[in-house]
Amino acid sequence: MRSTPIGLAMINDERPHVHSQNETENQQVLEGWAEAIRREVVDVEGHGPEVVVARETVKSVQGAREMGEQLRRAGCRSLILCFNVWDFPFLVWPFVNAAGRELPILSLSNNNGRFPGNVGLLATDGALRQAGLRTHRIVGDVDDAPTRAAVADWIRASQALTLIQTEVYGLYGGHSMGMETGFFHLVPTVKSLGTTAYQIDQLWVLERMKDVSADEVRAGREWLESLLGDRLRYDDDMLTPERLETQLRLYLAIRELNDENGFSYCGIKGQRELTEYVCTADVAEALLNDPYDWRGPKEPTVCATEADADGAITMELLKYVSGGLPSLFADVRLYHPDIDIWDLVNSGQHATWYATRSDDPVANFERVTFHPALKLYFKAGGASVEFDAAPGPLTFARIGVWDDRPYLVIIPGESVEFAAEQRRELNAQTDPTWPHVHARLHCPYEEMLSIFPCNHIHATPGDQVRPLVQLADMCGITPVVLGSDHAGRPLWDRVR
Repeated sequence: MRSTPIGLAMINDERPHVHSQNETENQQVLEGWAEAIRREVVDVEGHGPEVVVARETVKSVQGAREMGEQLRRAGCRSLILCFNVWDFPFLVWPFVNAAGRELPILSLSNNNGRFPGNVGLLATDGALRQAGLRTHRIVGDVDDAPTRAAVADWIRASQALTLIQTEVYGLYGGHSMGMETGFFHLVPTVKSLGTTAYQIDQLWVLERMKDVSADEVRAGREWLESLLGDRLRYDDDMLTPERLETQLRLYLAIRELNDENGFSYCGIKGQRELTEYVCTADVAEALLNDPYDWRGPKEPTVCATEADADGAITMELLKYVSGGLPSLFADVRLYHPDIDIWDLVNSGQHATWYATRSDDPVANFERVTFHPALKLYFKAGGASVEFDAAPGPLTFARIGVWDDRPYLVIIPGESVEFAAEQRRELNAQTDPTWPHVHARLHCPYEEMLSIFPCNHIHATPGDQVRPLVQLADMCGITPVVLGSDHAGRPLWDRVR
């Protein structure tokens, strides 16, 4: 997974008789934090961001400019200001202005009574905030595990923002079926996150499908047949080997077009052109979001069904804060009040990784079935990808827009597993041929219903509430955490 460099520096005491005595120890503190970050902030492949340490502490105006220029030349896209002693706060300005005042900034201090770094933090970070800079603060020592975890969360948030800022969303076909909550809202999105969109007509995809290697398509079909066995429900009508190969051609064509156009993430309109005249996009979307295909492991490519732009953006941010795990896409389909469960169901684009949360496709596909697509909706046919998501903690999220102002809804929760018979009964109430997440959201039903912005919801494993809140803070949009103390307040009272 890509990453962006992080710059570390320390603002020091201007007095020579003071900084001559603390310089060595202060640089050791910086190097200690750099090593902790390199060791602990890694993605699913074990890779971490480059960490650049200023070659000396900032203790003069000229030194502030030089250290800032050093980090800028190194390409640092976020800054961590360490505080280990009292400092002269005004020195932060020539440093930050040279390094880049638009960058995410974390102020990080010890909690030491003898050398009051936290006093320096509050004085210096307070100066930054007076001028309108959005900063975050953490106080604690490098040998404290919760402090390191808090720093890691902040870095994942800053990585998500600084990565998506330079990315382009591949919008294949435009927003689907007039769903305006899936529209790419250009100005508020570019202003807050930097990412933009480039729309390609689905005709371009169809023409590329004609040039896809027949050998590659056959290899993909045989791989799926070997994994699924009789759970690949060919029916000589809606789902045939030929229709499955069409879906695989779509997958390969999208991958090629993404690479050629530099799209980091994408969405496929599907309905109605593809679903009525070519195939349903379910298999292509599932494979794009998965960390593997028949050629081996790969990085997940976020792909949103129905070309839901804010859905794709949300999924891309979730991918980065999780360190590269697949992101989930689903419809908010049905609430079961008797068991406090939301059945999150979509036509089949869930990454199969969620079947067991394994990087081994064999383990996941043991719980997957490919059903014939529903003729009622998807006349062109193909397979729907069906399974029940494995149990475990999830963080749900969705970017919404109120009065042209974006906000980020965040919901802690979990996927719950039921006995097989109960799962079948639950799934039969919606569509048993589509993938399901039996989700318990850690917020009141009434709050979810009144606040959630649209019909599509997204998730990533684990507890990612803190980095998502920090990410929203960094880019100037409102984080709305459901289940928090703000329950009962209307949306328009929460969005700034």
